[in-house]
Amino acid sequence: MNDISSSNKAADAAFSSASDQPASAPLPQKPEVPAHFQQFLCFDFGTKRTGCASGNRVLGGANPLPTIKAEAAEARLVAVDKLVREWQPNALVIGVPYHPDGAAHENTARALKFGRQLRSRFKLPVYEVDERYSTTEALAGGARDADAASACIILEQFLRSLP
Repeated sequence: MNDISSSNKAADAAFSSASDQPASAPLPQKPEVPAHFQQFLCFDFGTKRTGCASGNRVLGGANPLPTIKAEAAEARLVAVDKLVREWQPNALVIGVPYHPDGAAHENTARALKFGRQLRSRFKLPVYEVDERYSTTEALAGGARDADAASACIILEQFLRSLP
């Protein structure tokens, strides 16, 4: 995967740790993440495929994990549970899609609902990242698994925002 730190084609990330169904993208702000949070799992939610990545605050990078191929919410959460048990993250990160003008996307509410499900089930903080252009960037970079590559891009945006 290409190094996006030197050339980020995606729009600046917008972050939030609690939201519902915004009419447009939240204003960009730095997430307040405790310094002891070091390990993160990221999900690029999709109704059929959910890209996954793991990342570490110290290294500042993300690694793709196998994409979850599940349409049913419970099957998706069971797959996430396996990843949470394996990686033991301090927090989770999800990509939230918006249109280029900041308007809510047809999957915005679904991604936010997925975030609420993660918070409820795993009792971990969930940070939301504006994922505009992440899939486009992943495909432009020649990714074989655009979903996992997009999750990496989202997580790298998040990690770069941390002090």
